[in-house]
Amino acid sequence: MAGRIRDVDIALVRERSPIAEVIGEHIQLRNAGGGNLKGLCPFHDEKSPSFNVTPERGMYFCFGCSEGGDVITFVERIEHLTFGEAVERLAQRAGIQLQYEQGGYVPRRDHGERARLIEAHRAAAEFYASKLMSPDAAPGRRFLSERGFERADAEMFGVGYAPAEWEALARHLMGRGFTAEELIKGGLVKEGRRGPIDRFRGRLVWPIRDATGDVIGFGARKLLDSDDGPKYLNTPDSPLYKKSQVLYGIDLAKREISKRSQAVIVEGYTDVMACHLAGVPTAVATCGTSFGEEHIKVLRRFLLDQAEFRGEVIFTFDGDAAGQKAALRAFADEQKFVTQTYVAVQADGLDPCDLRVKQGDAAVRDLIAGREPLFQFAIRSTIARYDLRSNEGKIAALDAAAPIVAGIKDPGLRKRYAIDLDRWLGFMDERFVMQRIAEVGNAQAGRPRRAPRPAPVDPHTRVEAELLKLAVQRPALLGPRFDALDAQAFTVADHVTLRRLVAAAGGTATAGHGGREWVDRLLEQAPDEAARVLVTRFAVEAIQADAHLEERYGAAMLAAIEAIAVDRAIAQVKSRIQRLNPVDEQQEYNKLFGELVALEQQRRVLRERAAGS
Repeated sequence: MAGRIRDVDIALVRERSPIAEVIGEHIQLRNAGGGNLKGLCPFHDEKSPSFNVTPERGMYFCFGCSEGGDVITFVERIEHLTFGEAVERLAQRAGIQLQYEQGGYVPRRDHGERARLIEAHRAAAEFYASKLMSPDAAPGRRFLSERGFERADAEMFGVGYAPAEWEALARHLMGRGFTAEELIKGGLVKEGRRGPIDRFRGRLVWPIRDATGDVIGFGARKLLDSDDGPKYLNTPDSPLYKKSQVLYGIDLAKREISKRSQAVIVEGYTDVMACHLAGVPTAVATCGTSFGEEHIKVLRRFLLDQAEFRGEVIFTFDGDAAGQKAALRAFADEQKFVTQTYVAVQADGLDPCDLRVKQGDAAVRDLIAGREPLFQFAIRSTIARYDLRSNEGKIAALDAAAPIVAGIKDPGLRKRYAIDLDRWLGFMDERFVMQRIAEVGNAQAGRPRRAPRPAPVDPHTRVEAELLKLAVQRPALLGPRFDALDAQAFTVADHVTLRRLVAAAGGTATAGHGGREWVDRLLEQAPDEAARVLVTRFAVEAIQADAHLEERYGAAMLAAIEAIAVDRAIAQVKSRIQRLNPVDEQQEYNKLFGELVALEQQRRVLRERAAGS
């Protein structure tokens, strides 16, 4: 049994696994100022980015769902691994040979399940690729050649060939030390009467990779007439492969998707290849299922899809009835994107692969460039089913298209399409058309309500939060003066907890310049997961001041919270004065009055310092 990974190795893994790079393999991150990065959270669905990464301290935190931690925590969560498996995964990425406290070096067979399945899939992809040039693979090479792909293209995408044998892959992988149970669990083989048999036989095979580039499954195309299986066969859902979340080509396209703020959705593996080779490197495809909500979540994280309305998602479909139906299905999910959504349909029904073969690379680029807004496509496709030469046909078309227009969330866009619909139908009566659409809109159930405006943040609460962020992130700016503050100077329960954690860790005066070591000390003092989340949040949340003003800002926040404490003391003294008789208790009254004057003077000085921010 594997021993415990040495602490020194875990620390080395953290050091050589830059958190921005690791997280950037899964989502698009953009500069959020102050050395922080921001993106759409991969752990919950959100419209605007609230997922923050602080490379300086090696931490991340989502202010939407409160997920947070370091680079190892992220890999644990995103890939559903144990702590040890996440360390092993990052060690492999960084080229680190781990050692264990019991048992020395651990052979690969003792690695976690996911790591084992990833290795098996990598070995399977190499096996299939090696068979593409074999004599038996001639039908596969002919298939690729007829579609305009050369050997170098096949190598670029890792295309291979599954021999038309029952156990070729099973024998190969079991000879490499993998068990039948592992291969069955990963979907590479299936149980036969006399043991495991290959899932794919006599087929052209495409490796399907996740965003990090690991092979997690395969898609296989039938080549032989004797094959009575479906035209395309995919890996079944497994611990690695979830077809509702997989996009073929995402590993190659993700950087260009982020760079261009564009994603092109095509229907098949050869279409992805054709687009990339023709100069459309943002193309991806679903794998054995229709485009759905989980795919949207994957794309939005790379598009950094948000309210700026700058990006675009382009669906390509065949020009036949089935293609139009697929486009209308996509329309149902359109408004889950904030980006602009388009359809690119070739009039003669050619898909990108066939288009490239018949008309060349430029034709594929022109197809994408000639995209049509999805709303427009959905409306025009709907009214095309009706005879617009009669009033009856026009009314029927209007009633069929009205729900589409009424469902557009943006009021300005909804009005423009209502005007277009009037023109396309030939009524030339905008008021009539808009009234009809409004009636449909009022009758539609479940229209999302406007989100309530967030409650304003109490100024005292803001001061406490800002001061604690400085204590976690820039402790040297606060030093002993912060340590002298009583925990009761803070009014919010979480703030009191964090103030006590800072004291338990030795106080800001002992924290030096902070950084990762100081955050780790705070985490060690955290009594439970809630407290750890609290530390992580304050280690990541941006300080509301420019870096060159942080020293002055820290002094101002200290003065502000000290002024709040003085305010409370003044209130207490005033309350005691009001209960005294100035004649009968003159000595006590004069003493308290003197305290009040001194406190008010102190408050005036502190407020002037606080205003200096």
